Amino acid sequence: MTSSELEQFATWVEELIRRRGFDIDSPRGGGKSRLADEAGVHRAAVTRLLQRQSMPDLETTRRLSHVLQVPVREMLIRSGRLTEEDLPLPDPPPRAVHAPESATGSVAGTLTLEEAAVALGVPVEQRDMFIRVAGQFLPANAPAAVSARPDERLPLASD
Repeated sequence: MTSSELEQFATWVEELIRRRGFDIDSPRGGGKSRLADEAGVHRAAVTRLLQRQSMPDLETTRRLSHVLQVPVREMLIRSGRLTEEDLPLPDPPPRAVHAPESATGSVAGTLTLEEAAVALGVPVEQRDMFIRVAGQFLPANAPAAVSARPDERLPLASD
């Protein structure tokens, strides 16, 4: 790690700290101590980073990322410890495209519980149970296209 990399990382972290409301500029602001307390790390680790003396260890980085509301992945990449190639993001799941009204009666942008079961690969013999269980998590005023109550059995493709 070069001093330039440490400088860039520390500058970025300082900005995050200030944005999160920690007063690290005034001597009696208590921001460094409060940050260290909330993160569960030693105040000295925060001070060493802000004074550009050393990079925090992995556990301190993880804890600071949580308090500063930044993904650990971003902290590790910005710190220069790892690259984006070292920590690739997963591919997003394919998005389903629906016609305004599908043959199964779903509204554009929504799935019936059976369509969800099919999309998720739930075996045919377990779909009825999936629909009953998933239906319990839907709000009472859910649209008919996604509504299923435990006491209602939706017709299945296998019916």
